[in-house]
Amino acid sequence: MRDRFKRSVERLLPAEARLGDLFWPFHRTPERKAPVARRRPAGSSTLTEVTGFGSNPSSLRMFEHIPEGLPAGRPLVLVLHGCRQDAESYDRAAGWASLGEERGFAVVYAEQREANNPRRCFTWFRPSEVMRDRGELMSIRQMVAHAAERAGSDPERIFVTGLSAGGAMAAAMLANYPELFAGGAIIAGLPFGAARDATRAFDAMGEAPERTAREWGDLVRAVSPRIARKPAISIWHGTADETVSLSNGLALVEQWRDLYRLPEDAFVEKRMKGRRTRIWPDKDGRPLVTFHAIDGMGHGTPVLSGEGGGYAVSAEPFMLEAGFSSTLEIAKEWGLTRKWKR
Repeated sequence: MRDRFKRSVERLLPAEARLGDLFWPFHRTPERKAPVARRRPAGSSTLTEVTGFGSNPSSLRMFEHIPEGLPAGRPLVLVLHGCRQDAESYDRAAGWASLGEERGFAVVYAEQREANNPRRCFTWFRPSEVMRDRGELMSIRQMVAHAAERAGSDPERIFVTGLSAGGAMAAAMLANYPELFAGGAIIAGLPFGAARDATRAFDAMGEAPERTAREWGDLVRAVSPRIARKPAISIWHGTADETVSLSNGLALVEQWRDLYRLPEDAFVEKRMKGRRTRIWPDKDGRPLVTFHAIDGMGHGTPVLSGEGGGYAVSAEPFMLEAGFSSTLEIAKEWGLTRKWKR
C-alpha cells in the first residue's frame, strides 16, 4: 500500500531546510515554568482561558468555548494545534469554536507554551510526555475532564483532532485513552510510537519507520492492552506534504487497521473533488478507519475561506485553502453538524 503513494526521494528537501525552523530546538529541555494566569484582550477571540484545571504537570495552557445556555449532554471536541501556532490562531482558521456555537457543542484547546518549546510544538515523541497519566498527556487529559464537567458533556461523544505535532499528540491521546474518545481526526500527523527522541522524530517526519501493520499495532497494545471501545479514526494528509511525509498517514492507517483487525483490502473508496477517501468499516458498516489523501496539498489543515460555511476567519500558517473545510467534514463524520434545540 505504501509503495502506491510513496514520493520519490528527489522531491524531498534537505531535512534541515524543511524541518529546522518548524521543530527546533527539540534537542534541549527548557526549564518548566509555573503557570501564570493570562487572558486574551477582550473581543479578540471567542476562546476563554481556563486556569486551575488540575495539576497540569507540563504547564500547558487551556482555552475553551462553551456556548451560552448549552444544555447538558452535548458533544465536546478537543483541538491540538501544530508548531508555530496557538489556540487562537488555529481557531481563527479552522473555526471549531464558531461551529460549536452554531451547532451546539463545547470546544477545548490545549496550547503549548514557549517556555516548553520556542516553536510551541507538542512533544509527541518523548516517552515521558506521551505516557498515560504523565506529562503533556496528563495535562491534556485534565483539560478534557474539566471542560466536560463544566459543560455537562456527553461522555459518549468526546472527540479529538490535531495538526502535525498536535496530530501526533492526538494519536497519542487515542492510543492511551481509547475509552475516552468516540472519534479522532489526525491531520498531517504521525502514528503513535513513530519516534522516541528528537533525532528519530526528524527521521520519522521525513519517512515513517518501516514496520509491519502488526508492529505498529503492538505499539498501541503496549499502552492499551484491551480496547473495549473503538474510536473512529479519521486520517487526513496532503499528497505533497514535504514536512511530514505521506508515509506517516499510511502508517497510521496500518496501525489502527491492525488494532481493529480490518483486512487491508476491505475498504470502500470514494473520489471527491480534490481528494480520495478510503473507508474501512466494521461488520455493521460503521466507519472505523478513514483515510483522506488530499491531492497536491502540502503540510497543513485544509480549510475553506470566505462565506459558505467555511468557518475560516483569517489566513494562518499551515492552514491551507483546499476548496473544502476539513472542520466541517470532520464534524459531519462525527455527527456534529445537526442543529440541536437549545
